[in-house]
Amino acid sequence: MSETSAVPRLLGAAEVRSLAARLDLHPTKQRGQNFVIDPNTVRRIVRESGVTADDVVLEVGPGLGSLTLALLEVAGRVTAIELDDKLAGLLPETIATFAPAQVDSFEVVLADALRVDSVPGPPPTALVANLPYNVSVPVLLHLLALLPTLRHGLVMVQAEVADRLAAEPGSKVYGVPSVKAAWYADVRRAGAVGRNVFWPAPNVDSGLVAWTHHAPPTTSVSRERVFAIVDAAFAHRRKALRGALRNIAPGEAVDAALAEAAIEPLTRGETLTIHDFVRLAEALPDLQELPT
Repeated sequence: MSETSAVPRLLGAAEVRSLAARLDLHPTKQRGQNFVIDPNTVRRIVRESGVTADDVVLEVGPGLGSLTLALLEVAGRVTAIELDDKLAGLLPETIATFAPAQVDSFEVVLADALRVDSVPGPPPTALVANLPYNVSVPVLLHLLALLPTLRHGLVMVQAEVADRLAAEPGSKVYGVPSVKAAWYADVRRAGAVGRNVFWPAPNVDSGLVAWTHHAPPTTSVSRERVFAIVDAAFAHRRKALRGALRNIAPGEAVDAALAEAAIEPLTRGETLTIHDFVRLAEALPDLQELPT
């Protein structure tokens, strides 16, 4: 095989529509099916992700294969998780047609990414995906928790969600996604994506979020315990911590924990780092559900 034929051909608008026609697929905004039709965009995503030939890439929601083919240009291997059985069934044929030299470096898994408990093949080292926008944060957090071998990655999500994931403490959009993502990784905004690169065009703007894995905070308490406190702190965003945390622990225990963690009682959750929440979790006794 020539060097030229070994390079995957990418999908443009005509190819995407042709593949969709084969499946009698009529994507709608209501279903959240928006396929990338611009090769430059998927190459940009791969470039920003930092993926190399040493990476085993996990992709979620490959759809018709636009990003998959771009990943196969540079990655050592790609494993794609697809929920739609028709899309998952066509994908191997698409790879064989557009990237025949990479057939053995690709695998598709028919599954719900929110519910997988393992991934076949070599442990993935990178996560690169155009995530389903309605479940993007739960999917990202689930996979970061499930797969500690993930070292870096980049995801495309709704622009507002991208802002929240990358937000710093004190920002107006800093919240639960920001804090929980910070448990696993250093997160940054990596650019915006226009609506015209999708078919059909979505009714929301899109953003890229890049992340690099770091060791979780050193602590004697579980991640679940810390995250429960994070959830409580932001459940009533305008409440100070002293009031917000009384839904999960007695008032006197909350006051004592805030003092031990050196956090002012009238502080709001939006100003705390993940390490502040860890100190608070260590200081609180067993959490409990209390009447609101």
